[in-house]
Amino acid sequence: MNEMLSIDVADESGAKAHPIYAHAPRSVEFNKLRKRLIRHIREALEKFDMVRAGEKWLVALSGGKDSYSMLALLLDLKWRGLLPVELLVCNLDQGQPNFPKHILPVYLSGIGVPHRIEYKDTYSIVTSKLPADATYCSLCSRLRRSNLYRIAREEGCSALVLGHHRDDSLETFFMNLFHGGKIAAMPPRLLNDEGDIEVLRPMIYCGEEDLQRFSDAMAFLIIPCDLCGSQDGLERNAIKTMLNDIEKCMPGRKDVMIRAMGNINASHMLDTNLFDFANLRQNRTNA
Repeated sequence: MNEMLSIDVADESGAKAHPIYAHAPRSVEFNKLRKRLIRHIREALEKFDMVRAGEKWLVALSGGKDSYSMLALLLDLKWRGLLPVELLVCNLDQGQPNFPKHILPVYLSGIGVPHRIEYKDTYSIVTSKLPADATYCSLCSRLRRSNLYRIAREEGCSALVLGHHRDDSLETFFMNLFHGGKIAAMPPRLLNDEGDIEVLRPMIYCGEEDLQRFSDAMAFLIIPCDLCGSQDGLERNAIKTMLNDIEKCMPGRKDVMIRAMGNINASHMLDTNLFDFANLRQNRTNA
């Protein structure tokens, strides 16, 4: 991997950063945090071969800490000539009650970022199909994803970029392990069922705690994800608590676990589709 450029590199106009960083802290601590997150993203981009110069990406912006942080870090890379793709930011207004429609278009226009705000009332669909005490997140997410694929096609984008991070992937892994009876997590890169749009997760190595600190320092105008009154299921919350307890007792375990997902020994697992146990034979010689 190429050596990281200094945070203080200026562009041709003399500006030292993208306008999204205009009010960012100038502290050494913040610069270290920013560089660490950039390093993790660059590793994912390169390791999983995400970037093809000249393509166009649809960057999903929900207004939460993760998608805001992802946008800022991708703009940082693009500003420095390290991300040779076109970025189009998209927010999908799903019709949740009291959704603050003005925040994102005003913010994105103010920093000069190309964007598309799309209104699609999926909230009414979800509430009509599920009981009032149900968790809406799963169905809401599927409807959101299908609309983002549609928008990506309309805008000529080759990829949909999502703000899932290391902790999201680990939580999904343990959800599948404990409740689904399978070994699977969030992949850093995948192709949709139609085969025309890639889904990219460039923050797959970024820790949630780092993203929270980054978001707090940047003072993003956070839009809460519970406007519909629904929250993540209790099972995922329990997994998150478990992982945080492990990390507290044994610091660094989350990073070890995410690296382990890329270091699989198929012959030491139980999946006959991954390893040919049937044809495993001893190499015996006659005495």
